[in-house]
Amino acid sequence: MQIHLMVVCCCCCWMVRLREEVKKMEHGDGEAVIIGGMVLDIHATPSMLANPGTTTPGKVYYVQGGVARNVAECMSKLGAKPYMISALGFDMAGNLLLNQWKSAGLSIEGILKDKDIETPVVCNIFDVNGEVAAGVASVEALEKYLTPDWIFRFKNTLLSAPVLMVDANLSHPSLEAACKMAIDMACPVWFEPVSVTKSRRISSIVEYVTFASPNEDELIAMANALSGSDEFHPLKESQKKNISVLSLFQMLKPAIWVLLEKGIKVVLVTFGSNGVFLCNKGWPRQFKMPAEKTNQCGFRGQLFKTVMQKCPPSRYSGFSELDRSSHLFAVHFPSLPASVVRLTGAGDCLVGGTLTSICAGLDIMQSVSVGIAVAKAVVEVEANVPSTFSLSAITGKVLAMHLVIAMVICMSSCFFCCMFHV
Repeated sequence: MQIHLMVVCCCCCWMVRLREEVKKMEHGDGEAVIIGGMVLDIHATPSMLANPGTTTPGKVYYVQGGVARNVAECMSKLGAKPYMISALGFDMAGNLLLNQWKSAGLSIEGILKDKDIETPVVCNIFDVNGEVAAGVASVEALEKYLTPDWIFRFKNTLLSAPVLMVDANLSHPSLEAACKMAIDMACPVWFEPVSVTKSRRISSIVEYVTFASPNEDELIAMANALSGSDEFHPLKESQKKNISVLSLFQMLKPAIWVLLEKGIKVVLVTFGSNGVFLCNKGWPRQFKMPAEKTNQCGFRGQLFKTVMQKCPPSRYSGFSELDRSSHLFAVHFPSLPASVVRLTGAGDCLVGGTLTSICAGLDIMQSVSVGIAVAKAVVEVEANVPSTFSLSAITGKVLAMHLVIAMVICMSSCFFCCMFHV
């Protein structure tokens, strides 16, 4: 009888372990969860200066897009297997997006498919410099069909997820549902603002957000939404001319402080060709994923090892003196020289590269450096995400950036040059 019970107990334990392993295989171990838009982008680029009221010769491309989708695809090209939660229709745009996702070997379990859904489509018209001159977005389906009920179905995907990224295409109820679900699972949340208008949705979820990645205009909109006023104003182009990066940052510092005071731990502000500012209260050394939630398989494992060898955290260990939570700490990461073809995917791939690196176990400083190196590769191609990434190219750029940061630390005395009293 005792032997029989022991066999049953062993079998039960084996079944529990088997279920856990199956769950890991289904939902990923150390894999990010991404919730937001999968969009077909139509890119129209004139070959000469366009004249209003008539057509202009040029090129028209169909490109897989959507902020969340771009971030997830970028991560997959860097060796990750992000779990995507989104919505598509059974139309031409939906089929194109879904087939590409399948061919990349990524899970489609979290992608709602329905005949009543009109797949989100965005049409962008570019100027001859590759910047968006005008655009029309038809993305209402994301708010209508990416409901809290659909999101709750995938609660278990957050059990081992190192981070949840949500884009602001979600409705307020869906954003709240996703973020609360993440907090219940002790999973940090990354908020991607998407646009100036949608960035204001931060007001309903700010208490749950760990990371946010606005550009300067989205930053202003978020600060106004969180402060309940219109005291912050976008910088005029005339203000940006012949101004130093440090002066530009000083002008935006009050808006950044609003986000940090409301509880966001890390604010990553993108300034286009002026680079990126990594901001938080005190020194962000604590922002590194627990080892049990990281994944260093394949390409990202090589990325982790190479970055740790070439750019170990000790390169900026001098920051340890500056861990004062009453101060605004900011590090400027310069943009990298590039032969620009298209700018639309740069911000998304900056986030994708940063998230992949965090999930691989790199710290936030190393991760942002990788993100910038990845963004450089993106602006030099037509697509929103390059077909492949070069490990040597990425790590070479990361090393160059860290040498600059280390040099600034050595030149500083008691405080780093971007450490400000508020």
